Amino acid sequence: MEHMTIQDILAATGGTLLCGDASMPINRLSTDSRDVGPHTLFVPIVGERVNAHKFVESALKDGGASLTQEHEQAEGPHPIIKVPDTLKAMQQIASFYRNKMSLPIIGITGSVGKTTTREMIAHVLKGKYRVFETVGNQNSQVGVPLTLDRLTSRDQIGVLEMGMSEPGQITILGEIIRPNAAVVTNVGVSHIEQMGSRDNICREKLDIQNGLPENGVLYLNGDNDMIRKHIGYVTHPYEFFGFSKDCSYRAEDSKEINGQTHFTFVHEDMREPVILNVLGNHNVSNALAAIALGLAYDVPMETIKRQLATFSGQRQNILKIHGYTVIDDAYNASPDSMKAGLKILSDYQDSGRKVAVLSDMLELGPDSPDYHREVGEFLGTADITDLYITGTLSKEYAEAAQKKNLSLKTKWFSSNDELISYLKDYLKEHDVVLIKASNGMKLYEVAKALE
Repeated sequence: MEHMTIQDILAATGGTLLCGDASMPINRLSTDSRDVGPHTLFVPIVGERVNAHKFVESALKDGGASLTQEHEQAEGPHPIIKVPDTLKAMQQIASFYRNKMSLPIIGITGSVGKTTTREMIAHVLKGKYRVFETVGNQNSQVGVPLTLDRLTSRDQIGVLEMGMSEPGQITILGEIIRPNAAVVTNVGVSHIEQMGSRDNICREKLDIQNGLPENGVLYLNGDNDMIRKHIGYVTHPYEFFGFSKDCSYRAEDSKEINGQTHFTFVHEDMREPVILNVLGNHNVSNALAAIALGLAYDVPMETIKRQLATFSGQRQNILKIHGYTVIDDAYNASPDSMKAGLKILSDYQDSGRKVAVLSDMLELGPDSPDYHREVGEFLGTADITDLYITGTLSKEYAEAAQKKNLSLKTKWFSSNDELISYLKDYLKEHDVVLIKASNGMKLYEVAKALE
């Protein structure tokens, strides 16, 4: 943070200074008591397992200041500010700081693909601007304020990811970020356990519009059934991107050639060939959002194409190992992203076996077995030769897939170590392997071991 003091923190939160100097500069927020130094404001969060207020004293040993919602009195040289709720206060500080900055910010949300879309949009905009963007997966009620903490006056445009797990959270993040434009990548079933239905998830995602100015534009996935169903909920100007004929930003003739994706971009009178260095039509959809935002912020089309051709995101790493190919997509999983990954595996051009290494998809609620069977049925109709699984729910993949494809080779493993040992002996030159599951299943251990 730049040009912030304890007095600004008091103005942002309406808090009470219990002790310390109100003129002290603050240049950083931290929720980690081990990472607090001079000019750092410690934010003790009250979590389900740990109440960080017990670390306030130790956090201030090297200087800095602290918020509190539990202390009524305090003494000493280090500023301590009493607020009703430390998490809400941190969000108020982030909003106050964002309001000091005039740069435009693009907000990104969606059930699947928001990280890759955010990375693509940022990469496109870097062809013209100094871009501020979300770091890692800091897209939550805590993560977004910590992201904004890094914003500087040198940044020219921002691209921020907005995640949610409960009702109302997208509106809160929108009020903090105040995006000038917003993207909804799609609506799936992630967090359906907490949200109750896809309809609720859709409305929550579309609530990103609540933070937009009156003329702020929503860029929506025109191929998503739920967004189409709830388009009447949208109160702001919007544009569709996707493969559907009525999309303002449309892709045609998508095909994969030598590990790249080629398609024709269509917008009004514009028809442009585009090459992506990543695979899958879901990434074409992500790229359409990136092109739309690039054009909206005056990035030349030739620059957009050059940037997309050099893009490689954090997710879906394609690795060549001992003559075989590993598609490492072990970070997260939902029915939609699982099918997208399986389609990439099915379409991948090589002469060896097509091996799906999968584990459970988490947080899908009471219908979770049905979602796993749905993925299994899709897998059974794809050009895939082997299915190797861990976890409990993943057995639904195998049962459903084998009903569609009797020749599919399947095997269940009781641990990742057992799976790793098998794959190291089994895989050979020209095989292609997809590794995918929810992060909690730790299939990244398998990818790392093979690598």
